[in-house]
Amino acid sequence: MKKGTAAVGFILGLLLFLSGDPICHGALQVGFYRGKCGFADVEAIVGGVVSAQFFTDPSLLASLIRLHFHDCFVNGCDGSILLDGPDSEKTASPNQSVRGYEIIDQAKDAVEKICPGVVSCADLIAIAARDAVFLVRNILLGFPLEQSGGGIYRVQTGRRDGLVSSADIANVTLPGPSITVPQAIAAFADKGLTAVDMVLLLGAHSVGVAHCSFLSERIHNFKGSGKPDPSMDQFTVNTLRSRCPINAIENTVNLDQNPFSPLVLDNSYYQNILLRRGVLQIDQELGMNRFTRPIIANLANSVDFPARFGAAMVRLGAVGVLTGTQGEIRSSCRVVNKAVNKDKSG
Repeated sequence: MKKGTAAVGFILGLLLFLSGDPICHGALQVGFYRGKCGFADVEAIVGGVVSAQFFTDPSLLASLIRLHFHDCFVNGCDGSILLDGPDSEKTASPNQSVRGYEIIDQAKDAVEKICPGVVSCADLIAIAARDAVFLVRNILLGFPLEQSGGGIYRVQTGRRDGLVSSADIANVTLPGPSITVPQAIAAFADKGLTAVDMVLLLGAHSVGVAHCSFLSERIHNFKGSGKPDPSMDQFTVNTLRSRCPINAIENTVNLDQNPFSPLVLDNSYYQNILLRRGVLQIDQELGMNRFTRPIIANLANSVDFPARFGAAMVRLGAVGVLTGTQGEIRSSCRVVNKAVNKDKSG
């Protein structure tokens, strides 16, 4: 058996084990699809799609985590970011660099072949994000199963898909890289999430990248001074300038400046912030703000970040969900069902 195939089998077995018996948490439920597709395990099917992508392009896994965040922050976790259209969320400025849509398409195709009209696109995003968290935490580190607890969590499902996708709403709702800490706290509070949740979820930056356009001002001409942001360590300034000269706005840099774990979900993101190596302005300000610095310091020196990150992802995944008779179950994640459109027009 090939090494990649064996690893995929291990992952699918683990995810099947973790789906366990149904557990209710409010409107959502762990194991919601258990028994709804015959003997097929929906989460294992999605896990197969995601893990296959892992061996092709590990960097896309961070994109799946980001896709989940960008979906939930606009109109709730309803899959609205997946809808195509000239004014859909996909076209919003903060979503221009979002990736991973084709992975959700592949997962949707796979589950539709087995049980059509049952699994929502919103749930596929949540399941894929959970699988990505597991992969970037454990497989890249080579942890055996008995040590892999950090970074895995039991994903809740039962969401239905939204019918509306608006670029205008996304543009004003999604936090930008220059947002202040008080503004970020307020934005997360509006979604029912705490300041601790915010700091934990921004820990996803330990596996992400940023285009140079988002940090060019910080390293070249901070607030029109012609100098870099004085809050950034000079070594980091020099490192980022070598990758992001003034006109190279499309280049990318790792948000985690630890060269040994740029694709691993760990707490080095917080350690770098304390060393004044935060890449985005909001990253560094988290370490300077009197309310969030103690949270950063705690996470930088703790071993339980992955588990706490997983719990925060569960809370994020419950934001503004549609359940019961709300919304729909799309046949394609990219379009609202034709029957719904007909009903709305008639």
